[in-house]
Parts: sequence; C-alpha cells; structure tokens
Amino acid sequence: MPGTLSETFFRPEELAVERLTIPAALYNLCRLVLGRCDNEHAFVPVRSMQLQAVIGPGEVIFVDSQAYAVQDGKGGRLICLAWAFRHEVGRDGLAEPAPIELVYYREDSRQLHNRLVGEFRQALEQFAARLREAGCEPHTAKVLPFRR
Repeated sequence: MPGTLSETFFRPEELAVERLTIPAALYNLCRLVLGRCDNEHAFVPVRSMQLQAVIGPGEVIFVDSQAYAVQDGKGGRLICLAWAFRHEVGRDGLAEPAPIELVYYREDSRQLHNRLVGEFRQALEQFAARLREAGCEPHTAKVLPFRR
C-alpha cells in the first residue's frame, strides 16, 4: 500500500509468562480501536512511559522507544512485554475482566504492566478520540525473534 509505514520489532527470549486479567474496559477499548482501523495493527504512543503499544488481533506488544537493535542487517525496536489475549477462555459478558498471558521480556516487566494498566488506558482513550475524528494511519508491523 503506498504511503504505508512499516516498522520492525524484535521479540527477545521470554523470561516468564503469567496468566492474569486486564480490566474489561481496557480490553474492550483495545478491540474497539482495532476494529475502527482499516489496518491489522493500531499504533498507540504511551508518551508518559516512553513506550509504544501495538495492538494486533491476538496481542498487544509494548515497545521501548529508546531500545533499538540490529540483527542480520535489520533494525528495530525491542519488545518489553506483551499481553497475549486468551480468546479461547472467553468471557460471559463485556463487563468481565479479559484473560491474558503477560509475557515478560525484561526483568521489570511486571512493574511496567502494573503502570500500563492505567497509563495505557489514558493513552488509548486519547487515541480513540483522535481516531473518531481523523481515521487510522496506514501502518504494518513485523515482529522478529531476537537472538542475544
């Protein structure tokens, strides 16, 4: 697609995975934003934490805007943590928390997650308001494994 921005992200080795839930309103807003985009991904800056969230159909990855890596001639940002949606579990209602797997890629991933629940929601609400007015920019994302 002409004018499409393409970004590459590296997925480091998993340090841990934890099953938990995120608030229903946050999950629902992720789905709403993604549904309003004509693209497979929605890119949401979380400026207060210097992170970028990339919402996809199966997960939200959070990328450190300061960490850049090059591997095999390709450059990209490093993923700090991911919320992998557990669609197979299902929910009985829209008001129920959404089950996820929190995938740790850094030692401080749990602390980042705790902060993101509030900070990402605020950024997502602002993004959704702008999206209603202007539409979604065309973006694509490519996630590659990163070897240490």
